[in-house]
Amino acid sequence: MDLTQGTVKEKKDRAQQMMLWFGIVSLLMGFAGWTSAYIVSSAREDWASDINLPNAFYISTALIIISSFTYILANIAVKKDDHKQGTIWLLVTLGLGLSFITFQFAGFSDMVAQGYYFTGPTSSIKMSYMFLIAMVHILHVVAGIISLLIVVYKQRKGRYSSQEYLGITLGATFWHFLDLLWVYLVLFMTFMR
Repeated sequence: MDLTQGTVKEKKDRAQQMMLWFGIVSLLMGFAGWTSAYIVSSAREDWASDINLPNAFYISTALIIISSFTYILANIAVKKDDHKQGTIWLLVTLGLGLSFITFQFAGFSDMVAQGYYFTGPTSSIKMSYMFLIAMVHILHVVAGIISLLIVVYKQRKGRYSSQEYLGITLGATFWHFLDLLWVYLVLFMTFMR
């Protein structure tokens, strides 16, 4: 396929898709670096192998997985020109995303209540990595929520339909990436002691 061919709109759509995938690949590289550093650091003598993730992180994991399904339902509704259902599912996704962040901070509070900190005398290298990896992911979920707010705004303005849905598809792709990334991170931090 010749990427230089097509209408201006087709070229713009392809450019937006490519930019999203470049962003996703760069995020993957960043998280691969942090998880690699986590693995290398786990060989240190002062590595705290007895620290477990708080339950709030597992609850947030369930919430973000469910939110991916609600985003899929929103996308399906938009492609069927069911404007009302699409909007409802997008708002449910937004609520689940905000709940994810709330439970993430509850998890951080649990760790601090147990005496574990990001830095300082009661911190450990493992805790620093756990805080860093989870906080950087939260920042990306905030970006996903901003993206979702834009999608909700455009959906409420009637800009998406069975003929025009690229924006919601791009937003959903980023959201699903964040979901899969968090599932990987939780599994990684749970089983990589």
